[in-house]
Amino acid sequence: MVEGFCGLNSIKNKILPLKERAKIVDEWLKERLDKLLPELMLKEGFDMWIVDGREYNEDPVMFSLLPSTMLSARRRTILVFALRRDGSLEKLVLSRYGIEGFYEAVWDPEKEDQFTCLTRIVRERDPKTIGLNFSENFQHADGLTYTEYNLISRALGDYMNRVKSAERLIVQWLEKRIKPEIDVYPGIVGIAHTIIREAFSNNVIHPGVTTTEDVVWWMRQTIFDLGLEAWFQPTVDIQAPDNPPQNFGVQRGNIRKKIMPGDLLHCDVGIRYLNLCTDTQHNAYILKIGETDAPKSIENALKTTNRLQDILLEEFEIGRTGNQILKSALEKACREGIKGRIYTHPLGFHGHGAGPIIGLWDNQEGIPGRGDYEVIEDTCFSIELCTYHKIPEWGDMEIRMALEDDIVFTNGKPYWLHGRQEQLYLIQ
Repeated sequence: MVEGFCGLNSIKNKILPLKERAKIVDEWLKERLDKLLPELMLKEGFDMWIVDGREYNEDPVMFSLLPSTMLSARRRTILVFALRRDGSLEKLVLSRYGIEGFYEAVWDPEKEDQFTCLTRIVRERDPKTIGLNFSENFQHADGLTYTEYNLISRALGDYMNRVKSAERLIVQWLEKRIKPEIDVYPGIVGIAHTIIREAFSNNVIHPGVTTTEDVVWWMRQTIFDLGLEAWFQPTVDIQAPDNPPQNFGVQRGNIRKKIMPGDLLHCDVGIRYLNLCTDTQHNAYILKIGETDAPKSIENALKTTNRLQDILLEEFEIGRTGNQILKSALEKACREGIKGRIYTHPLGFHGHGAGPIIGLWDNQEGIPGRGDYEVIEDTCFSIELCTYHKIPEWGDMEIRMALEDDIVFTNGKPYWLHGRQEQLYLIQ
C-alpha cells in the first residue's frame, strides 16, 4: 500500500487557489529562464534560440516559456533567447502585446513588420549557432510549422546556414527539473494517490452495482472538483475468470463493466497541478464473501511486478540511454524468470514527456531516436511496466499485473516520489 494516505477532505486544504498557483509557477519560470536555460544553451552550443508560434497553433514548448497569465500565444509570438558573452541571457519577445516582467519587448509595429524586426535582432547579435524547433525524434521539439519555418528562413537569409535543430536543448529544457519543482513533486503525486485510494474503496465502489465507467467518471469529476486537470481520460478495467485481460491496444466487445466480488481492478490516472504531471496505475481486489485477502497467486503477481520495478531502477545511471537500460533490465528479468514488458517514459510538463523513452508496450527491442537519448540529472520518470502470471485459483488463466508509479532521478539515483503500490487495495 502507498504510505502517507490522507482523505480527500485533507488534500482539498493543500490545493492552492489559482492566484497562489500562478505566483509559484511564475517564480519557477523566472528561475528556469535565468539559471537553467543559459546553462543548457551553453552546454548544447547555442548562441540563439528562436521559438515561434501562432495563437491556438502554439509550439508544444511555448507554454513552458510563458507566464501563467498567458494561456496561449497572442496572434504571432516570437521569443528570442540570445546568450551574452558573460553567460547571461537576453530574453526578447517580438509580439504586439509584450510579456512584461519576463521578456524585453523589442518590436514596434509602427516602425517595422515582425519579421523585419527578427532580421534586425539576429544581425545585431550575429549568433554563430541558432536553434530552431524541428526534430524527427521528439514531437515536443518539432513545433515549428511549415509556414513559420519559411517565414523565418526568409527573415534569417544567410544566417540559415547557422541554424540547427534545437532538439537536445528543448528536450533538456522540458525534462530537467529545478530544485523547487523537485521539492513540490512528491506532494503532487500524493494527491493522485489519494484520489485513486478513494476511488478504490467502498466509498465509491458498491460491488454488484458500480461499473468501471462509474469509477472513471467519479475520478474525472473529483479531479475537476479539486480544481485540477486530468491530462487524459482515466481508465478502469476488470480481470476475472469470466473477463480475461484485453490485449494492449485492442478493443473487444462484450467486456463486463459491472464490478463484482472476485474481480481484480486496474486503473490508469494522470493529473496536472502546478504545470507538473503524474501518471499512476494501481490495482484493487474485490473480496468475495468469506475472503479477507486476495488469492495468494494474485498477491505474488504484485510482488513480482515490484521486483521488475526494482530491476529497472537498478539500471538507471547518468549517461545510459533508454535503450541500454531497457535491454539490461529485460535480460536480468529473463534470468530471474520474470515474464513482462517495460514501457517507461519521462514525466514533467507533459505526461508523456520529453527525454529517454525506455521501451514501448509494442516494442521491447529498443526505440530508435527517442530511446537513444541518455539519462540526465534531476529528471522524472513514470515507471510503467507489467508482468504476466497464471492464476491457479482462476483455472490457470493468465493475468497481466500492470503498475505505474513516478520517480525522480537526482544525485545519481532514482527515488520514488511518493512511494509505490506494494499491496492490493481491498474492497469488501
